[in-house]
Amino acid sequence: MNNFDQIRTVLNVVFLIGAAASMILYFSVGEDKHWFFLICGISLAVKMVEFVLRFLF
Repeated sequence: MNNFDQIRTVLNVVFLIGAAASMILYFSVGEDKHWFFLICGISLAVKMVEFVLRFLF
């Protein structure tokens, strides 16, 4: 397992934690969805970085 596979694995774990947190925030907060959008956006950005790494290396 090379270095990029380890990085991709860590990024996937971070994405899954962020996705779970996003779902919890979406259903638990009321009208103010600021934190949901913030965590969801960060999670998607992490997944995009992992996606690019997968195809570059």
